[in-house]
Amino acid sequence: MTIQIDLPETSTNKIIYSDECKDILNLSVAKIQEMFKSSGIILFRGFGITHELMQVFAEQFSSRLTRDDDKPLVEPNGFVSLVDIGMHEILPHRENGSSPFSPDAVWFCCTVPAAEGGETLFWDGIQVWQKLSEELRKLFISKKIKFVHKFPADKWKHFLGSDATISDAKRVLDGFNNVKYQIDQEESIYTEYICSAVLQTKYGNQNAFVNDIITGNSNLKGSVNLELESALTFEDGSLIPDAAIEEIEKVMYSLTQEIRWKPGDLVMIDNSRFLHGRRAFSDNRRRLFSLLSYLNF
Repeated sequence: MTIQIDLPETSTNKIIYSDECKDILNLSVAKIQEMFKSSGIILFRGFGITHELMQVFAEQFSSRLTRDDDKPLVEPNGFVSLVDIGMHEILPHRENGSSPFSPDAVWFCCTVPAAEGGETLFWDGIQVWQKLSEELRKLFISKKIKFVHKFPADKWKHFLGSDATISDAKRVLDGFNNVKYQIDQEESIYTEYICSAVLQTKYGNQNAFVNDIITGNSNLKGSVNLELESALTFEDGSLIPDAAIEEIEKVMYSLTQEIRWKPGDLVMIDNSRFLHGRRAFSDNRRRLFSLLSYLNF
C-alpha cells in the first residue's frame, strides 16, 4: 500500500495507490481507519472502482448508509447517487450541512472524468478556521446560524427510509434539541435547524469551520418564516453581514485543493472536517457517483 502526500504545503490529501494490492477489499481496514482519522480525506487510485464496489468497500467502515435527497439514485431502493446533475460550479458546502442529517463521510467514485474541468474541490475546515480573523471567529463562536427548510414527504423519506411514517419522522425530530418543526396536511415538514458554524471534528475534536454558509448565502438568504421553502440567518433572525461572507470566501479560496479525477478513482471525505464543491465542466460523458454514510469507528 503506497501512500503519497500531495506536494502543496497546505494539502492534507493522502493517496493510496494500487501497487502491490490490486483488490481494494484486501487493504487493511485498520490502517485506513488510522490514516483517515489523521488526514480526513483519502483518494484510492488504480483499483478500478465502480459504484457497486464503492458501496461494498464503504460498508466495511460504516454503521449505516443514507441517501442523498437532491440527487437521483442509481437503483430505486439503493444508496448510490449519480452526481452529474447539471454541469455548473458547486460552491463549498458540508454535505446536508443545513439539516440535522449530516453524514459522517462522503464517498465519491469516478468512472469517466470530464475532458476538461469537473474537478472536485475541497477545503480543510481546520485551516479555514485558523485563517479567519479574530473578529470573525468571535462572531461565529458567539452566534449560531439558523436554516429553515421545507422537506416534502419524498425528501425526508430519503433520510429516514422509504417505509418511514410521519410518526417515525416526529420521533426522530423530537430527538434533536436544536430543531423546531411543523407538519402540514400533505406531510411536508418545515424545519428550523440551529447549529454552530464551527464544528468539533469527529477525530481530534479540533475547531473546524464546516457549514453551508457559502451555498446558503447564495441560495437561501432571506427573511425567516415558515411560508418560505428555505432561508438562512443567524439564530436571532439577523442576516450574516456581507463583509463576513466576503472574508470567508477570500480565506476559503486561498485554501482550495482539488481532485483531478482519473477513471476508477475513489475518495473518502470526513464531513465533519472538510467542505467540498466542484468546478464547472461541459462534458456530458462525465460520470461521478456518491454515497453517504455514518462511520463505525
